[in-house]
Amino acid sequence: MAASSNSSLSGSSVSSDAEEYQPPIWKSYLYQLQQEAPRPKRIICPREVENRPKYYGREFHGIISREQADELLGGVEGAYILRESQRQPGCYTLALRFGNQTLNYRLFHDGKHFVGEKRFESIHDLVTDGLITLYIETKAAEYISKMTTNPIYEHIGYATLLREKVSRKLSKSKNEPRKTNVTHEEHTAVDKISSLVRRAALTHNDNHFNYEKTHNFKVHTFRGPHWCEYCANFMWGLIAQGVRCSDCGLNVHKQCSKHVPNDCQPDLKRIKKVYCCDLTTLVKAHNTQRPMVVDICIREIEARGLKSEGLYRVSGFTEHIEDVKMAFDREISSADERLEAVHEVLMLLPPAHYETLRYLMIHLKKVTMNEKDNFMNAENLGIVFGPTLMRPPEDSTLTTLHDMRYQKLIVQILIENEDVLF
Repeated sequence: MAASSNSSLSGSSVSSDAEEYQPPIWKSYLYQLQQEAPRPKRIICPREVENRPKYYGREFHGIISREQADELLGGVEGAYILRESQRQPGCYTLALRFGNQTLNYRLFHDGKHFVGEKRFESIHDLVTDGLITLYIETKAAEYISKMTTNPIYEHIGYATLLREKVSRKLSKSKNEPRKTNVTHEEHTAVDKISSLVRRAALTHNDNHFNYEKTHNFKVHTFRGPHWCEYCANFMWGLIAQGVRCSDCGLNVHKQCSKHVPNDCQPDLKRIKKVYCCDLTTLVKAHNTQRPMVVDICIREIEARGLKSEGLYRVSGFTEHIEDVKMAFDREISSADERLEAVHEVLMLLPPAHYETLRYLMIHLKKVTMNEKDNFMNAENLGIVFGPTLMRPPEDSTLTTLHDMRYQKLIVQILIENEDVLF
């Protein structure tokens, strides 16, 4: 087992030079075990069962005893059936053959199937994941219990990448030109907030404020083989194989997450807003001592508002307040970075989609050139065409409402920058 655990799928070697990071050697033992796990074998009921729940298929055998279920499975590893309990009518059980015995699990359905924390779209997926978990935990229980004792994280993993990332960020910020003369008009106009945010970021980027921050881990389903960035072992199962930090993107086993130090460095690409955001997350993402919005607002008040009657007592118009908040949320990243990101996505479109979108944007740009007559600027057109061109895959009213302002913004960017993006 020890020899297998040292095998590598990537074939990469580890470099001690922090300046030129090499991928770690992934431990493939658990991956190999997943490949060996028994496959599910559905035992179909030969007769039509009355009162079969609509969310179960032909694997449902109606009301039968444990002994009958055991007989139906026939000792075949991975074989399974569903049955209704004799003692508790209306309660359903998954009978599964594993390790030369029949295992019985209380089965539930709330739109998805589950016997524990994980929820599955189909019984087949539930059984597949269950067999993988049972097989790995049976074959490698001792190995799993020791996974966190010799992690790669402290030596060559995320911590090293973090130091390099911060160093590159600081080096880049020092070489960028700064604009220090801010006009009165720039301070007062809401549509200039983006430039204020960028200037504030450049001003503070010389310093690295090393606030401690815990990782914001959430259960995550990985598509395709995935390895833990703490212990370098394979993350097994079909769904919810581990957890991902929603602030920095670190991927680890659930049990490994308990050992990860509080060194989260939030990524601006993942922090989408300024308001309603954790304070430490926000300042670490921007590498500032305080939230930039606090500095910018206080600077504005002290520059031209200290003598205003009713300061901090008289409320502003709600509509204006929301405009300012949206402007801060919308301009975290620079305009150039945003355009580059949009351009990269456009390059992923199929040729026919790309050409259709390009032709439409050329037309809409012409529409905006006649704004004095038609009163339709890029923002207005974004409101009209956003829901059509950027319709989310889920047919959910809540999702649609949440995405509306982003749909509008993307279409507005496409129109305003048509000559650059296409």
